[in-house]
Amino acid sequence: MGTQTIRPLPHEKPLLDKVVTPEDLRKLPATDLRQLADELRAETVDAVSHTGGHLGAGLGVVELTVALHWVFDTPRDRLIWDVGHQAYPHKILTGRRDRIRTLRQGGGLSGFTKRAESQYDPFGAAHSSTSISAGLGMAVARDLKGGTNNVIAVIGDGAMSAGMAYEAMNNAGARDERLIVILNDNDMSIAPPTGALSKALTRMTSSGAYLHLRDIAKQLAKKLPKKWERRAARAEEMSRTYWSGGIWFEELGFYYVGPIDGHDLDQLLPVLKNVRDSDQAPILVHVVTKKGKGYAPAEASDDKYHGVAKFNVVTGAQVKPKPSAPSYTRVFGDSLVDEAQRDDRIVAVTAAMPEGTGVDRFAKAFPNRAFDVGIAEQHAVTFAAGLAAEGMKPFAAIYSTFLQRGYDQIVHDVAIQHLPVRFAIDRAGLVGADGPTHAGSFDLAYLGCLPDFVIMAPADEAELKHMVATAVQIDDRPSAFRYPRGEGTGAAMPERGVPLQIGKGRVLREGSSVAIVSLGTRLGEALAAADQLAGFGLSATVADARFMKPLDGDLIERLAREHEVLITIEEGSIGGFGSHVLHFLADRGLLERGLKFRSLVLPDTFIDHDKPELMYARAGLNADGIVGAVFSALGREHKPSIHAVRA
Repeated sequence: MGTQTIRPLPHEKPLLDKVVTPEDLRKLPATDLRQLADELRAETVDAVSHTGGHLGAGLGVVELTVALHWVFDTPRDRLIWDVGHQAYPHKILTGRRDRIRTLRQGGGLSGFTKRAESQYDPFGAAHSSTSISAGLGMAVARDLKGGTNNVIAVIGDGAMSAGMAYEAMNNAGARDERLIVILNDNDMSIAPPTGALSKALTRMTSSGAYLHLRDIAKQLAKKLPKKWERRAARAEEMSRTYWSGGIWFEELGFYYVGPIDGHDLDQLLPVLKNVRDSDQAPILVHVVTKKGKGYAPAEASDDKYHGVAKFNVVTGAQVKPKPSAPSYTRVFGDSLVDEAQRDDRIVAVTAAMPEGTGVDRFAKAFPNRAFDVGIAEQHAVTFAAGLAAEGMKPFAAIYSTFLQRGYDQIVHDVAIQHLPVRFAIDRAGLVGADGPTHAGSFDLAYLGCLPDFVIMAPADEAELKHMVATAVQIDDRPSAFRYPRGEGTGAAMPERGVPLQIGKGRVLREGSSVAIVSLGTRLGEALAAADQLAGFGLSATVADARFMKPLDGDLIERLAREHEVLITIEEGSIGGFGSHVLHFLADRGLLERGLKFRSLVLPDTFIDHDKPELMYARAGLNADGIVGAVFSALGREHKPSIHAVRA
């Protein structure tokens, strides 16, 4: 598994040009697959250099992708990738090469597997650890319908840190379902595949004869007296574990094969054939790969090349525009460090995303107070609850879309017990190229319905610093503050965060006929809308709610009584801030006096990937959308600006 460089495509017509679908691939002799893999790796690097996206994981599975599609009859055989960002080479081989340079672009290919995109994507995957559960469901459905096809789930070792994977394996092992799981071990193998002896043993242990003998041995042991059955089972386990290290998977009911070198086609092909033709079930094949394989910059820095911007193929240098303001993620990380220097009870928890959430900055300053629990959001939430129960001040920094996976724990383990866990919710709102699977659309709705929960959203990076300080002081109940991906607004940063008055908003501009209340970073658009409205003779008040819960009822009531039109705007779905305001207005009878109210939220659909500003424009959550809502409330016609039409 030594370092391999990207080889230039040969002068003759490349093999990859002959492969449009896996059916074309299966016509090639095995001796051609090495060249095809080299060309596929070069094509993947070149494509991602133009679009940006996930690179390292895909390069690590090039040979595995070729081998799987060559051995198995896809799409009849179901091939499920977990997580979908491993699947760029798979997309190239399954009829999408002509569109691969539209990856993650507006109207282009998704950065993950997507059922609506191709018959070769039998299950969409962008959150991790779902493949074995989905694969088991497909296998059971196949058997109920009398089918004979194979179901193969390819799961990365990072995804194996989530409990869901083991729940699925436990269920699959108990059912003896015919299911194949490929463990793509791209970080640390259980037993390194070194030497000719290892290769020979792996091929032998994947053979039908060996698996059949193991099954006979198990059945025979069951017929022995209990005392002898236990001894026979222990002897079989000890010998098997000595050679392979697969006892953990065998205990879950899987036949374990491996580990094998995932870049050696001479190993992959016969092992996958043996597994395909075996009648034993279920089977786990342990494949060791290297992230970024074959591209030197990615191999040298697999963390920086997991997800990349556009880059120069020759040098590996990524093309990143110089930021005009610090990112919200960085501001959170630095603010938490500032607060922790004064309070040794502050700790940080993240679920396999230390860099993505800014917790890496905290971990450098306080390595003993930062906890990365792996891809295990449920555990992360309850772990934080346990810390809070003992008087610590935990900040659980988790993306909005991933926090959904720990919702029962938020309700049962945090909210009901009034434990002061602080949720730092990154990637709130629309996230651009990652699309609907990663959008933070629903946290306001799913947290807002929980009693006695403090929910904040900063309008800019300075406000975020103040909200981190505010959360530190909330010691009697859970709290959350949400903020978007990307750069801040360039706001002047305070030297230190100052705790805000709980449940109180602020007014930035006073007007007379229209009131616009923003929660979160749409405030700049609200101010721009007020400028536009002034051009039409409409005077607008602009307020920053700061808090969704507790709601600033005094502010909302004043704005409702003093203005003809009241508009709310937020970067979230129905059921969030606007719904809480509407409920308040109805309860106070403020709608009966003729107030014209409009709530601007994300549309009731999953919005495909594009540039964030274009996504928000289409959702009507920009200045022109606000102006349009005001004119609609007044019953007047409004023509969108040229900029909005182009967007």
